[in-house]
Formats: sequence, structure tokens, C-alpha cells
Amino acid sequence: MPADPGPTVFSSASGHIVLQSGNPVPFPRDAGQVLLPLARAAIAAELGLGGAASEDQPWLRQQGACFITLMRDEKLRGCIGTLRPHRPLADDVKANAVAAAFRDPRFTPLTAEDFAAVAVEISVLSVLQPMSFSDEPDALRQLRAGVDGLVFEYGHHTSTFLPQVWEDLKEPTDFLAHLKYKAGLPPDFWDKEVRLSRYTVFKWRE
Repeated sequence: MPADPGPTVFSSASGHIVLQSGNPVPFPRDAGQVLLPLARAAIAAELGLGGAASEDQPWLRQQGACFITLMRDEKLRGCIGTLRPHRPLADDVKANAVAAAFRDPRFTPLTAEDFAAVAVEISVLSVLQPMSFSDEPDALRQLRAGVDGLVFEYGHHTSTFLPQVWEDLKEPTDFLAHLKYKAGLPPDFWDKEVRLSRYTVFKWRE
């Protein structure tokens, strides 16, 4: 696979990302050299192909949330993730890698042939930050195009878009409309009970 190109950073200029409530965890800029092999090794083990990756780094033991995206020929092949930290980052990476490969309901389970052809992308999320707004136009004005990942919640309806989605949906109005549709609601839906939370990510791709 191609060498890790380093992270695309959708985050503050501090060089840190908050993996859980509390102190910022120094997040090495070359973390992709650890996280990408870890995700690939987890998928390989599930396929019976063997392989192992280092888990010695202390920051891997911090609770963290991530999304694993699999691409083949620049097309989505699976994407599963965690919005809120609840286990060590290493465990979250491995579990979501296996889920993206074999349990994304939109795709058939990955095969050994697929495994050789897919590229792995990892997005490590910051802590969710609930947004405060008076109405939908107010919420739209607050969105930072190209920076914010967004979680939409209304009753049992929920959905999220990673910041990378801004590459295809560049206008906040379109971004939120598609997010509502993803949650199973009409694109023009709005209610005072809608909740929005934003986050940023560090992203690496093979």
C-alpha cells in the first residue's frame, strides 16, 4: 500500500485534539503510521491472513472515538465509526475497522481479494461540542465549512457527516439538508427540538 502521507487536520492550530473530556492528549502528527497498520491488521486477522501491528504507544490507551472508511477505486467500500469515546483508541480502531469491512449493511463483507485493493482511511474525532442556536438559519450561520463534522439528532433520528463531506457538499444549507435526509427526514425538516453537535478530526489515509 502507499506510504502514509501524514494527517489532514480538521482541527485547531494547537496541534492537539481532545480525545475525551479532560486534558488534551498530545497526538503525534505521524500517528497514521501506527493507526493505519493497526486497522489493516485487524481486518487481516478477521480474514485469517495473519499480521500484527504495534500497540505500545501510550496514547493508544487513551479513550478515543474514530471512523474507519474503506475506499476501492476512489469509491466508498465501507464506513463505520464511533461518535463518543468509550474505550481505548486502539480498541476503537480495531473494532471499527472490522465493522467497516464486514458489517456495513450497504456492502457485502470484504473478501481477501477486496482486502488487497482497498485503501484504509482513519478519522479520529474530537469531543462533540453541542451547538446553541435559535433557529435553522442561526445554526447554518455557525457552521464552519470544511472544518466541522456535524451530528444531527431529533428523537430517534440521528446522523453524522465527517468534515470530509464538505468536499462534495460545500454549502452549509446543502450539508445540513443531506444530513437530515440521511437521518430519515425530509431535507426541509426543522423543529425546535433538533439538536446539533460539531466536532473536528485528524485524518490519515493509505
